[in-house]
Amino acid sequence: MRFAKDKLEWLEFDLLKSYPSVVHGSFTKHGGTSEGNFASLNVSNDVGDHPDNVKANRELILNALDLSSLVFPQQQHGSKVVEVTAQNASKHHACDAMFTQEKNLGLVIANADCQAALFYDPESEMVGVAHAGWKGSVKNVYQNLVDAMKRAGANPKNIIVCISPSLGPDHAEFVNYRKELPEDFWSYQASPEHFNFWDISRKQLDAAGISDKNIEIAETCTFCDSKDYFSFRREKKTGRHATIIGLK
Repeated sequence: MRFAKDKLEWLEFDLLKSYPSVVHGSFTKHGGTSEGNFASLNVSNDVGDHPDNVKANRELILNALDLSSLVFPQQQHGSKVVEVTAQNASKHHACDAMFTQEKNLGLVIANADCQAALFYDPESEMVGVAHAGWKGSVKNVYQNLVDAMKRAGANPKNIIVCISPSLGPDHAEFVNYRKELPEDFWSYQASPEHFNFWDISRKQLDAAGISDKNIEIAETCTFCDSKDYFSFRREKKTGRHATIIGLK
């Protein structure tokens, strides 16, 4: 479901809408202050945009979702998981997945083509996020996050997972896939050398104990939709979206 506020536009997922304690959104590229290749709601400081624009864009999102603060990891295209607490929320975490039970903190993934996934366990009141490009998928960052949440008290059978717009099978081309991707990915070719990472993620989440009925994937290709989304594969020099979850 699509929402708009003060020129910002974002998606909210059906599986999360019945939980009033959960605040979330997967934002489009509209409504921000950035210009040129980063127009306009770029949230990354690592792509060449002016820091003042990035700061202003993050403030717009913070206000739209009515959260106290946003937590951005230093994404590594890896599989490290960090638990965010009141004590470490202001630190710069080098990781690609985070989870928390703290209130009013927005856990954020910045993405353009990579998957940004939101995790929520209604029983333990725990939320998480994960950044999964192809390297993160190979390292199975989703399994690592589920394992970490489980150790903290979550039950995989209860966890809901929602995945943002990301690179679709028509444009996920890997000409060197025999070197880059594990053999169990090879059967997920939608066409020669093009891979369906949406289905790969479903397989990995199922193996991690997530019920298929608790998985929602936007299945919107960021490469195809140039009107609403940044795409690194399409443009190279471009911005990054914010996909966020928090507890109220």
